[in-house]
Amino acid sequence: MVFEELYAVILDRKLNPCEGSYTCSLFTKGLPFIAQKVGEESAEVIVAALAQEKERLVDEIADLAYHLLVLMAVKDITLEDVSNILQERRSGG
Repeated sequence: MVFEELYAVILDRKLNPCEGSYTCSLFTKGLPFIAQKVGEESAEVIVAALAQEKERLVDEIADLAYHLLVLMAVKDITLEDVSNILQERRSGG
């Protein structure tokens, strides 16, 4: 699945920084900047949902998902961690 592949690339960039990588630049700027980007992307999703076409909304959701994955990587949260919580909620736990 694309989320697993993208998350693996993000983790690789975290462990093996490479010049010119946007992901690496986010890691260099640190957690406060990454959290701010998540906030900005969240706002853009809201605006797109209310006022723009589906294609633009999908683009903004993809941007938000990417930045959430970067935040997860910084905080050492895995896709499995999130999946487990969602599964618990689905099961009524």
